[in-house]
Amino acid sequence: MKVLLATRDLIFRAKLGAVVRAGGGDMAPDEKSSDLAVVDVEAPGALERIRGLVLQDVAVLAFGPHVRAELLRAAREAGATAVPNSQVEQKLRQLLATST
Repeated sequence: MKVLLATRDLIFRAKLGAVVRAGGGDMAPDEKSSDLAVVDVEAPGALERIRGLVLQDVAVLAFGPHVRAELLRAAREAGATAVPNSQVEQKLRQLLATST
């Protein structure tokens, strides 16, 4: 599975990248070559990006702070699986495990 990590936080990106590699996935260089995109809901234009990815049949795992429930809900309504930051690594592991 090719995974695009769309997060501004470099430390968090490194942690998620390690999860992808440990789960047998590869890093996707762009949206067009990805099977799954992991998107930070607090990034500028995140909801529009999620909608665009869903239209391209790319699975989306959205994440954000639990206190931003409205953003997580909007991401779900846009077609993403959305979880709080505390659950994103576990959910990513599950998605990678079910893709093999």
